[in-house]
Amino acid sequence: MTNIIRKLPTKQLIGLAFSGGLDTSAAIVWVSNKGGIVYTYTANLGQYDEKHMYIAIGKAISYGAKKAYIIDCRKGLIKEGLIALQCKAFHIETANLIYFNTTPLSRIVTSISIVLYMNRYNICIWSDGSTYKGNDIERFYRYGLLINNKLTIYKPWLDNSFVNELGGRKEMYQLMIKNGFYYKKQKKRYYSTDCNILGNTYEAKELEYLDFNIKKIELIMCLAFWKKKAHIPIELLKLRYKHGLPTAINNIKLNIQLALLEEANSIGSRHGIGVSDQLESRIIETKSRGVYESPGVMLLYIVYERLTTGIHDVYTIEQLSSYGRTLGKLLYLGRWFDSQSLSIKEAVSKWITAIINGELILELRKGNDYSIICTCSDNLIYNLKAITMEKANSKYTSRDRIGQLNIANFSIENTRAVLLGYSKLKKVLW
Repeated sequence: MTNIIRKLPTKQLIGLAFSGGLDTSAAIVWVSNKGGIVYTYTANLGQYDEKHMYIAIGKAISYGAKKAYIIDCRKGLIKEGLIALQCKAFHIETANLIYFNTTPLSRIVTSISIVLYMNRYNICIWSDGSTYKGNDIERFYRYGLLINNKLTIYKPWLDNSFVNELGGRKEMYQLMIKNGFYYKKQKKRYYSTDCNILGNTYEAKELEYLDFNIKKIELIMCLAFWKKKAHIPIELLKLRYKHGLPTAINNIKLNIQLALLEEANSIGSRHGIGVSDQLESRIIETKSRGVYESPGVMLLYIVYERLTTGIHDVYTIEQLSSYGRTLGKLLYLGRWFDSQSLSIKEAVSKWITAIINGELILELRKGNDYSIICTCSDNLIYNLKAITMEKANSKYTSRDRIGQLNIANFSIENTRAVLLGYSKLKKVLW
């Protein structure tokens, strides 16, 4: 049994996730003109490119929506974002520069918040502006049905009538003008953006060409550190963690996570830290390109990873890394609440993050250029007496090391036997 409606359901209530952009604006006009009754829901995700969120209500009503709402999703987004950071739920990286899964995280809280809001008015038809080639169509679908299994899905971009009439931005713009709406043409951008308080995404259009330089992007959050005129003074940053969560920046306690992340974004953005250019595999297994910026999350991640490597042993760190890549893929697929995801989050929270306490001082320069100046934690297993090359009172002696090396002879002989076996097969090792 399918939950997807292929043709516009007329004279029925439709809940539409409204971004305020041309795609969803045109969708309101088109659906309303065809007899659909539209209720719009706009998620406040702390977007840095939206200074006046409540304008969306007036716009939606003027375009034909019966009712329009703003839902504040920032608290939930930051909560899930910090859980992802604790679990290192990030599987996409290039040259150690990480994509922090900011868009998949925003889809969790957006979907759940909107569907819960729709339930209040018994609205069981959900719509959004995601296209059939992207990832979001599946993420919205999954999370929506998790909250309301009676939900039916109507997506304009899966309706041939909509696509045939409004197949591109030119046609959507003409629809707005034809219906008497002054829709100001935005300055031409060579890419599309998706923004929230955790970070920004740039993709599609000219960015699909791999010779399109990242320097052509007008960053929304970060200073373009590559510009010759960019003057970025060196800055020291002190960041404190308690039980795996950030609690203070530069000795200022910020118990409200929203305020802390905003401050981290403010500091990181003026240095241009956290910008990366990634090639990734979409859910449907096609490759795509994305440019990402997450200045605040990047700073929090640097400190968290440093403390983790100093507090836990190599086996725990390897396990966390394995967990993180697995959970990152599940998050990307829209499976944040699957049993496997829940078990990973529970294990990491209970046995790894609980003792991540401490403080770091960073020296920030340009872009991703920084230095760790000082690492402090009462839980460090870093033992100076044990590792120093200088003369000191150590818990073990040279005689102990001789014994350990003698034991190593067993594995050396095993490896030697295997190599001799390979040599008989004429396998050249060097």
